[in-house]
Amino acid sequence: MSMSAQRHISVLGREAVEWLAPRAGGIYVDATFGAGGYSRGILAVAGTKVIGIDRDRTAIAGGFVLVDRSEGRLVLVQDRFSRLADVCAAQGADAVDGVVMDVGVSSMQLDQAERGFSFRFDGPLDMRMGQEGPTASDVVARASEADLANIIYIFGEERNSRRIARAVVAARKEAPIVTTRALAELVAKVVRAKPNEIHPATRTFQALRIFVNEELDELHAALSAAERVLKPGGRLVVVSFHSLEDRIVKNFLSQRGKAAAGSRHLPEVAQAAPSFEILTKRPITPGEVEVAANPRARSAKLRAAERTAAPAHAGDSLPAWPRLSDVVGGG
Repeated sequence: MSMSAQRHISVLGREAVEWLAPRAGGIYVDATFGAGGYSRGILAVAGTKVIGIDRDRTAIAGGFVLVDRSEGRLVLVQDRFSRLADVCAAQGADAVDGVVMDVGVSSMQLDQAERGFSFRFDGPLDMRMGQEGPTASDVVARASEADLANIIYIFGEERNSRRIARAVVAARKEAPIVTTRALAELVAKVVRAKPNEIHPATRTFQALRIFVNEELDELHAALSAAERVLKPGGRLVVVSFHSLEDRIVKNFLSQRGKAAAGSRHLPEVAQAAPSFEILTKRPITPGEVEVAANPRARSAKLRAAERTAAPAHAGDSLPAWPRLSDVVGGG
């Protein structure tokens, strides 16, 4: 399969739409529109309506043909998926029947050298999904050695984060690090490549991408927003691609999927009623055929849950990890 064909196939696309279970007349949110794979699956059910959201204007522009073909059943909005409740309200849909989201970078973004997401192609060290605000090169240029080490360790789960941060700070004194190749080659000098393992720069690039786009904070907010807009019986389906994302989704559903257990040694405290019924006790993963056709699918996990009639829970406090505005300012 060509790369061009691959990028138009949503990972676990069939399974995601099946778990979403769209029905005629329902309103659904494709919170990460991308190439429109999930939206196409939903629109295949007669009478459905879809609100598609993407922070990448290139993805929105690429969806105009599908908008035309949908005969008014698809609306596209350029925005962050953390704001999906506001987007829905602006479209006159205060409550919806389902939300589906594919978390992380898209294959289309990875394949565009000028976007700077991948070291497979040499390009500017950018990595911004929304093409606004500080770039990855800004982070590399401005962040302190301690902040860089924390960013690479927390968001990339890279054990060599301190060594990489030290090398970056030393290298940028000699010349700015502004291309994907320059950063990848620098990291490869610090972290030795091992046979049959990922490229040494993979985790560093993941960390910078997540940090620049504030992806994990966005995911926390998007899950809470979905909880607020879903009708009783409405479904939430999330596809994630690495352990950090999946852990957030798993914990969110676990906290809301059952009432917290009290203690017989402490006074009884009123517990919030479960706002979701978890449908996937274990995450759904791609089959061998899909992984062979699309290697990006190999780490994907799908989790699904159905909204109960209970009120939405209070918003969760965000973890105390490095934040873009603190490290580099607003750009």
